[in-house]
Amino acid sequence: MEIKVTGRKMPVTDSLKEYAEEKIGNSMKVMDIDPLSADVVLHMEKNPSIALPAICEVTMTAKGHIIRVEEREEDMYAAIDVAAAKVLRQLRKFKTRVVEHNTRTDASSIRTQTAEAPDFDALMDELADDAVVRVKDVDFEPLTEEEALVQIDLLGHDFFGYIDRDSSAFCILYRRKNGGYGLLKQKLD
Repeated sequence: MEIKVTGRKMPVTDSLKEYAEEKIGNSMKVMDIDPLSADVVLHMEKNPSIALPAICEVTMTAKGHIIRVEEREEDMYAAIDVAAAKVLRQLRKFKTRVVEHNTRTDASSIRTQTAEAPDFDALMDELADDAVVRVKDVDFEPLTEEEALVQIDLLGHDFFGYIDRDSSAFCILYRRKNGGYGLLKQKLD
C-alpha cells in the first residue's frame, strides 16, 4: 500500500501530510485490497468568496481500476476526514462489485441508441470561438457492459468510453438525467 501526498500551489506541512496518510491509509487498510496505491492532492482556493476552499482529491489504483474521490470543506483537515470516509465507501463498493464478482445489471435501464452522423462543418462554425482547454490520452480497454457500469460508478463520471469485449465496437456509457444509463455503440458494418 502506497500513499503519496502532494500539494497543488501550496506547501504541505509534515503534520498535514501525516494526517492525510493516517486517515486515507486507515480507510485503505480496512478493505485489505492488494495492490492498492493512492495519490492525495491537497489544494486551497485563494478566492475568499468560495465557501468551501479546502479541496482534497484522492485517486486510487487497485487491480487496474481507478477510484477517484474529491471533497471540499472549510478547512483541510475536515476535507481529509470527509474524503477518507468517501474512500472507504468507494472501496467497499469496489470490493463487493469487482473483487467478489457480485455484479448485477438491470438490463432494462441500458438502452442502445443509434446516433446519426453530425454535420461537422456546421458544428465547427459554431465552435470557432471555443478552445480545447484540456486534452487527455486514454487507453480504451475491452470490457463488458457490466464492467463498464462498475467503472462509471467507481469513477463518479457522467460518461465512460470503452471497447466492447464481444463485438470490438467502441461504446460510450452515460448517466441519463431521468435515471438509469444509456449506451451509444459504434455501428459496425
